Amino acid sequence: MPARLLLILVFALSCTAVPFAQTAPAPQEVVFQSGALQLHGFLWRPAGNGPFPAILWNHGSEKLPGSRPELGKFYSEHGYVFFIPHRRGQGRSPGTYIQDQIAAAPPVSRAGVQIARLEAQVDDVLAALTYLEAQPFVNADRVAMSGCSYGGIETLLTGERTPHVTALIPFAPGAESWQSNTQLRERLVRAVNAAVVPIFLIQAQNDYDLGPSKLLTPAVLKHGPPSKGNVYPPFGTTHEEGHGSFCTIATGVWGGDVLDFLAAVRS
Repeated sequence: MPARLLLILVFALSCTAVPFAQTAPAPQEVVFQSGALQLHGFLWRPAGNGPFPAILWNHGSEKLPGSRPELGKFYSEHGYVFFIPHRRGQGRSPGTYIQDQIAAAPPVSRAGVQIARLEAQVDDVLAALTYLEAQPFVNADRVAMSGCSYGGIETLLTGERTPHVTALIPFAPGAESWQSNTQLRERLVRAVNAAVVPIFLIQAQNDYDLGPSKLLTPAVLKHGPPSKGNVYPPFGTTHEEGHGSFCTIATGVWGGDVLDFLAAVRS
């Protein structure tokens, strides 16, 4: 290749690479107060000044939830602020890891300890909600809450305690604990019944247990439209892919339905 042509090609490639790097979405790490704890989280913003609607995402039991780039990209590209707060003892937030607390309890007490620890973390979610609603680029009248697994539980438990959010979108709440914790099942039914905003309950067919959809969907439907429950076809080949991966990377499967649900809530 002639040297002049090679130089032109290199220059063209460098020019096209710069705008992409500048416009690629990236999260901002933030700190917010929950009681005596300074907790951390990641905030994704659409382009522009807003105010924008927002999604508060409750992570699951994973020790290192990260910033959830697939979800952050999906929601921010559709005009939503996306906030993933790290609850106490997980990710970058201080405290004892919830799974360690449960494992340290006598086996006969673990079901109750699990519920108690999840209830304690509701304070963190409420603190995160207060922080999110106070941001000048957020429309505080259009904040919805979602989450997966433990985060689906937190979504329902928090929704029971605050009328501020516009909708609840729990994914697979309690699916991994369904068979081992009957107290949790009863607690989630109470939370669904006590909710005062629309609910969209979501699972994949190959989740660990479809008990949440079977038990909770009738209670969800009692709230009337647009509340609903969907069980989607299997995602991947394993229970974990149908559980955690489905919640966090399968936006091409459920994303349109979630956006339509949020639009219906606004109408």
